Amino acid sequence: MPETIRRLLHTPQGAIGSVIVVIVLLAAIFGPWLAPDNPETFNYGNRFEGPSGQFLFGTDQFGRDLFSRILHGAQSTVLMAIFATVIGTGIGAVIGTGSAYLGGRFDELVMRLVDAVMAIPNLLFALLIVTALGASGVNALVAIGIAFAPGMARIARSVALTVREQDYVKAAIARGESAGYIILREMLPNVIAPIVVEMTIRVAFAIMLLATLSFLGLGAQPPSSEWGLMVSEARSYMFRNAWMMIWPGVCIAVVAIGFNLLGDGLRDALNPKT
Repeated sequence: MPETIRRLLHTPQGAIGSVIVVIVLLAAIFGPWLAPDNPETFNYGNRFEGPSGQFLFGTDQFGRDLFSRILHGAQSTVLMAIFATVIGTGIGAVIGTGSAYLGGRFDELVMRLVDAVMAIPNLLFALLIVTALGASGVNALVAIGIAFAPGMARIARSVALTVREQDYVKAAIARGESAGYIILREMLPNVIAPIVVEMTIRVAFAIMLLATLSFLGLGAQPPSSEWGLMVSEARSYMFRNAWMMIWPGVCIAVVAIGFNLLGDGLRDALNPKT
């Protein structure tokens, strides 16, 4: 692990991505304690103010401090996107690894179903699920996790097909271990590396999907400070106070870039040929 971290930080994209992600995670975890004001406090005398010493990022249509709302919104945007990605990765990894191990008609059936679902764009698939479950932040999280599962299953299967031929898997079969034991204890831990890289990159897509669902009114609901919802609420006032839209939009972009760079760095660090 120390050697992997050293190789990760040795690459420019890995170092920059790591710094961005660490800062974002610290803001997501400690944001409510770092915020100078209550994000829901109305200050009608300070509506539509630009950045200043009192309000670092300015204020919105209700006079609420945008900097405080950004810090609070990091939890409902970044952490929920990470949870959604973890859900999709876990489901997909188990399905893909199990399909590779069992093989035969089961593998063929599962992969054809995965191909059929992957033909639907992630955003459209997530929209269908949220529409069926109802508009809320939790349902958006579940929808994104389910939408990511087929792609992760395909990636896990491609790696697990090679792992299945290894001696330790054959030894477990010879010992009479159950299929569940072999999949979860022997194969799954050995397909983690490429899955972790893909998961890191997909966090960026999860953040954008979550923000998009909130922007469309199908994710977080007012008075949440989720960044996509903040952009949606700022549309009506963008010509009066552009900062209301700029700051959450910049945060979404920076976080997405950070996780993409981290994923690229992890790919190089975990590649034994580099």
